[in-house]
Amino acid sequence: MSIAQRRPFGQNYAWVVAAVTFLSLLAAAGLRSAPGVLLTPLHQAFGWERGQLSAAAAIGIFLYGLVGPFAAALMQTLGVKRTLLGGLVLMSVSTALSLFMTAPWHYVLTWGVLSGFGSGAVALAMGATVVNRWFVARRGLVMGLLSASTATGSLIFLPGMAALAETGGWRPVVIAVSVVAALLVPLVFFLLPERPSDIGQPAYGATEVEPPPPSGRARDAVALALSVLVKAGRNPAFWLLFATFFVCGFTTNGLVGTHLISFCGDKGLLLVQAGALLAAMGAFDIVGTTASGWLTDRYDPRKLLFIYYALRGLSLMALPFLSFDVVSLSIFAVFYGLDWLATVPPTVRLATENFGEREGPIVFGWVAFGHQVGAATAAFGAGVLRDIQGNYLGAFVIAGCLGIVAACAALMIRREGDGPAATPVPAG
Repeated sequence: MSIAQRRPFGQNYAWVVAAVTFLSLLAAAGLRSAPGVLLTPLHQAFGWERGQLSAAAAIGIFLYGLVGPFAAALMQTLGVKRTLLGGLVLMSVSTALSLFMTAPWHYVLTWGVLSGFGSGAVALAMGATVVNRWFVARRGLVMGLLSASTATGSLIFLPGMAALAETGGWRPVVIAVSVVAALLVPLVFFLLPERPSDIGQPAYGATEVEPPPPSGRARDAVALALSVLVKAGRNPAFWLLFATFFVCGFTTNGLVGTHLISFCGDKGLLLVQAGALLAAMGAFDIVGTTASGWLTDRYDPRKLLFIYYALRGLSLMALPFLSFDVVSLSIFAVFYGLDWLATVPPTVRLATENFGEREGPIVFGWVAFGHQVGAATAAFGAGVLRDIQGNYLGAFVIAGCLGIVAACAALMIRREGDGPAATPVPAG
């Protein structure tokens, strides 16, 4: 038996793989949430406009989504392990290089372009690939846990990053993010087999070991990702998933993740207090997203999406009119936090049902690109509106209205059993 096969826990080693994936997604989430903390310190240190800083965040978010489907295809050809290692190394190096920046375009290059490519390889499309490959049972639950890592990244990193920025400026924040990404490289190298068959085990919940498919070439990933997009584009379900996830990104990472700290600053809250608010939302999202995964294994994912988007839209429209005291913000943190990424497990299930286990993660990668397009739109647009109007009221009202529209659109998505457009796939 080779070294790769000598692993403990038998079939339960899938949970070790899930844990390593969780930590990797957590690091990428921490990197993508850092621009929200860096916004004010960089403005104070260099005098750069919020619109310029928001542009870098928007580019990073955009590439984070665009790279996702290609990374998912690369995982099918080159492998999950190699793709993940490359992404982590690029994340660490790109953020470290920003320590030497002196002009806005340096920030755009390091935190926008390079870190966008790196974190895009460590996105939720990777989580969908790991879940489909390593789990037959408990897929919704595990996808919920992996989705919650995005919020957990905020929970762990944001208060610390806010404290570092409060006392030491922007540089300690950059160093912390770079070091965390670097520390994950050996963890992935030693603990992440490519497939269950590499350790002589079936996927969790399966009874037979599936032989690995023939290895592909890295350059085949581009053709695979694009061919899957063309095929998926013929199915209306894809465009509805894309549109609803656009709204998901607009209302979470783009608006709240990038601008809530600045919004709270306009209302008189300190940087650390605002960071703690986002962290509290992250804590409740761990509960909400994990519960959403459990519910997705049992109920119609379209109805779950309707509830999630409708509640999110209403809460965002209400936020600007709150008094921003401890009680009102705590209620918002609980209510919105439970809904932060609860949309992911039902969206992944609908993608898998409509497009199959192999192409489903790639399709979800393209759907997740829609998420990041929405996030980039809000990250940049809200910054520009803030510069023009002097407040964030318009941005939050627009986001709330989009949430209501997405709730209605979710009910129109086809799924298994609705007709020939759906491809039956075991839900796990």
